[in-house]
Amino acid sequence: MAPDIGWGVAGVLTGGFLNGSFVLPMKRMRAWRWENSWLVYSITGLIIMPWIMAPAAVPRLGEIFALASAAVILKVLLFGFGWGVGSVLFGLGVNRMGLAVGYGLILGLIAPIGTFLPLLVLHPERLWTRQGQALMIGTLIVIAGIILCAKAGRLREQASPLAASQALKSSFAAGLLICVLSGIFSPMLNFAFIFGEELQRKALDFGAAPALASNAIWSLALTAGFVANAGWCVILLFKNRTWNLFARSNTPAGHWVGGTVMGVVCFGSFMVYGTGATLLGPLGGIVGWPLFMSMSLITSNVLGAASGEWAGAPRKAYLYSLAGIGLLIVAITIISSQNR
Repeated sequence: MAPDIGWGVAGVLTGGFLNGSFVLPMKRMRAWRWENSWLVYSITGLIIMPWIMAPAAVPRLGEIFALASAAVILKVLLFGFGWGVGSVLFGLGVNRMGLAVGYGLILGLIAPIGTFLPLLVLHPERLWTRQGQALMIGTLIVIAGIILCAKAGRLREQASPLAASQALKSSFAAGLLICVLSGIFSPMLNFAFIFGEELQRKALDFGAAPALASNAIWSLALTAGFVANAGWCVILLFKNRTWNLFARSNTPAGHWVGGTVMGVVCFGSFMVYGTGATLLGPLGGIVGWPLFMSMSLITSNVLGAASGEWAGAPRKAYLYSLAGIGLLIVAITIISSQNR
């Protein structure tokens, strides 16, 4: 494996680790509702951090946007907004279908759609090469690993006393539709990265470091994603009358810190992923996506177990989880080893 490929894989996997762990502070933010925590995260991670990093990392950023084709700018904004919609639908789908089933359905769509749609549109000739075949095999293994992890989560939920007392919030068909739509929209952040390559090239021409040039894309895509995420938070804040939770005198200062950390870590996951995918070469965003998703799922499962989420789960749930993680590691090995 060439040195750049090795660093590229390391960057993508590091991004996946950060993405799988950024929600961890929410476990300790009990004085707030979901919409309070998510709004602080959205402001920090999707607005403040991108617009601090982009002007600092990309010289003459405004000129780059002015020189880029309107079609590319529009694609990046639309795909970024689509990802934001997918993020909102993710929360709704998991809420209606349960964490295990919802998470498994959505990730089972995110991995192949985010990988193969750009490949078929931009590089269809690569599909039947050795690299393309490894990518197909690896992605199928990723899907199998996701299914096993979802099965493990389902067994864990069934063993939980809370799961037995929760009523189904909507019909199965409605929940399934929401999960499918989330799986279609959520990979669009990767589409913004891949189809916004012109912005990255212009950033390099203007003197940006290769590792940081993708910030020209993230600044626009994440801002568009912020509109959907923050918009849904505002709707819930009015609906649930939870604006006042921000102003309560007994709200721990750590909640504000936690929401800020979530935003910083999440943005860092995208930035590091972009750096790693760039180092992987012309197909970096295509090859890197299943690696990124796999590492994110491995991390979330491991951290969930470490934080006590799996306490009381049956032994079979642990075995399914370990088997799923094992398959994801195999997929990472296959995809990365064939990316020459």
